Amino acid sequence: MKSAIYPGTFDPITNGHIDIVNRALKIFDHLTIVVAQHYAKDFLFSAEERKELCEIALKDTPNVEVHIWQGLLAEYVKENKADAIVRGMRALSDFEYEFQMGMMNRKLAMDIEIIYFFPDEKYIFLSSSAVKEIALLDGDISEFVPDEIGERLKERLAKSHTREQLQ
Repeated sequence: MKSAIYPGTFDPITNGHIDIVNRALKIFDHLTIVVAQHYAKDFLFSAEERKELCEIALKDTPNVEVHIWQGLLAEYVKENKADAIVRGMRALSDFEYEFQMGMMNRKLAMDIEIIYFFPDEKYIFLSSSAVKEIALLDGDISEFVPDEIGERLKERLAKSHTREQLQ
């Protein structure tokens, strides 16, 4: 059985993320979504909430589980004996960051294979940050996130009313 890990912050999970999950499941038997607790980043949703949102969005997708991880991704991969790391690549602007992170992970764990997926072109511009900003400005996000995720996002933004949390 081939398994992969799809790490990210997922703040919140978008249809672009879900597209990458579905593409990865065409190659891998099992996929673990790893919700990162990043030390240098503020989130709109807590790690536990982001995990829950991923589980809601992927509830009908077989062979997917969601975990929270704080630490080096290379260590998570080693501990869980994953065959690969899955990442999405939207545009050239993603390449430099993804290349740097991929090479660092490979340096930390030589056996790590990293596979990049390009999302459907309708999601090529999509990011969690953009979705949050559109939602904050009362725009229609129904094409970008599952309905329940959109509802939770709007509820959270209605409580916070602050742009600082979007960065």
